[in-house]
Amino acid sequence: MTGLDFQLALAIGLFVLAAVFAYFVFASFLFGAGYQPTPRRSVETMLRYAEVGPRDTLYDLGAGTGAIVFRAARIYRARVIGVEVEPIRYVILVLRRSFGPFSDRITLRRGNLFRLDLHDATVVTAFLWPGAMARLRPKFESELPPGARVVSHCHRVPGWTAERYDSKTDVYLYRWPDAIAPVTEGGT
Repeated sequence: MTGLDFQLALAIGLFVLAAVFAYFVFASFLFGAGYQPTPRRSVETMLRYAEVGPRDTLYDLGAGTGAIVFRAARIYRARVIGVEVEPIRYVILVLRRSFGPFSDRITLRRGNLFRLDLHDATVVTAFLWPGAMARLRPKFESELPPGARVVSHCHRVPGWTAERYDSKTDVYLYRWPDAIAPVTEGGT
């Protein structure tokens, strides 16, 4: 290989790498949400606040590359349904499940989370934009069973009152239907 061939191959390789990176970061805007991984401390706070356990069915809406999905299955032994619309992140989820432990506790769905049936959810986790949280509110109110916990990173469920909030990790915990109860004097 000549020096010119090497430079051309390097340039093509860098271009392909940049294109894949750009797609990974920005393509999700086409699907309705940008990609930003949930920080590990926030994941831990979300799962702890929701008191996730082996009897839970946890739906991770916008599962990304699986920070919540795999931790909830591995550490907390929950049955987990990860939902992701973006194709490359979905493939990453499938590969991680294929090669990781506790794959029998994880179901992956590629598709629109607004068309998902949440009737069997005991826990819902989300790190979604405010507009998505607003659109999900009526879905939560019509489909979640009493006692279900909704845990959100960064963005509130509009019109709901959080049972707990951690300012260090920006995590909100809601319990359905208590989240729509009026705030009493002295309450949060």
